[in-house]
Amino acid sequence: MKERFLVLRRVVTPSTPPAGAEAAAARTLPDVQVHTLDRRDVQELRSDPGVRAVAPSMPVRLITPVQRSAAPTATGPTWGVQAVRADTSPRSGAGVVVAVLDTGIDVSHPAFSGVTLIRRDFTGPDDAEGGVDDQGHGTHCAGTIFGRDVEGQRIGVARGVERALIGKVLGSNGGGTSEGIARAITWATQQGAHVISMSLGMDFPGLVAQLITQGLPPELATSRALVDYRANLDLFGALADYTRAFGGDVVPTQLIAAAGNESRRQQDPDWEVSVAPPATADGFTSVAAVGLGSAGRPDQGLVVAPFSNTGATVAGPGVGVVSARMGGGLVAFSGTSMATPHVAGVTALWVEALAAAGDLTRLTLETAVRGHATRAPLVPDVDKLDVGLGLVQAPQT
Repeated sequence: MKERFLVLRRVVTPSTPPAGAEAAAARTLPDVQVHTLDRRDVQELRSDPGVRAVAPSMPVRLITPVQRSAAPTATGPTWGVQAVRADTSPRSGAGVVVAVLDTGIDVSHPAFSGVTLIRRDFTGPDDAEGGVDDQGHGTHCAGTIFGRDVEGQRIGVARGVERALIGKVLGSNGGGTSEGIARAITWATQQGAHVISMSLGMDFPGLVAQLITQGLPPELATSRALVDYRANLDLFGALADYTRAFGGDVVPTQLIAAAGNESRRQQDPDWEVSVAPPATADGFTSVAAVGLGSAGRPDQGLVVAPFSNTGATVAGPGVGVVSARMGGGLVAFSGTSMATPHVAGVTALWVEALAAAGDLTRLTLETAVRGHATRAPLVPDVDKLDVGLGLVQAPQT
């Protein structure tokens, strides 16, 4: 039986690379190809020295918000914008390019007025121009990253961003494929994205069910899904390496992904699920979610969201997050999907700050975002595994 496989070919560096402006144009992007193969042919393909990774196309799903509610009537910055200190930062994200790989975007929403939106639809085979949101999730996430003020409320962390890449990788049912994600990451990097935000995860149960419907017994289907899962992790880790290497010191692309919402601490404190892929892949920054505690203040007593998966790199506000609603207005969502765009927005602010100082490289950017994360606003007994390095913080100079 033939299946679709992703093939990541190695980047070939010229023996005498050009200098100056020509260098950026000459750099070769990771070559992600799709082949229809029999599994028996895969091992031979992996032995090709020009191939870095091979993985079957795997189902990907939206990390669905655990709660949706009407947005409270308020003015000024949301609690999440305050918690990451974007409201006191002199940076706005001006000159920074961000990419949101999600369900698309509502281009008519006033939150995105004045932003150049470059859109592609990766839910089909031809990467067509498009990317209109018919689900609402992508609109909400984009609003948190770079949305302008709506109805007197500040929702955007980096509301000075003027160019955004919108990759529609999930359909109206919240489903997609790792193939679409890989193509979208390559496209966003080629377009000069400094930050790529992804609030999605690989659908392991969905893959098992798919294999069972194809006639495999449950035990074999689970074993096959584990092999495919590991292959996809390797491919996304390799893609992250190449993406960061392509950017080098000119466009240091950061891949930021949600940790997942499968934990159930409200039922059992020990019911904690580890970070879900692709956030677990090497080179990705995984994001946990925190919420307001009993003090009700964004600067103290924050708690880990009961649904937030454990083992993340950093944390962001993810409970009762107010942002753009598809069709207009505002809505409040909760989930690590909501925490991720806060981290993406803060990263955009750091890109601007480091560029202004003439010190923007991949290493300085990662060090700034992770090194300024803090556990100070969290409850004293917070489990460090649940929040990683802590809550990200925007630059203050």
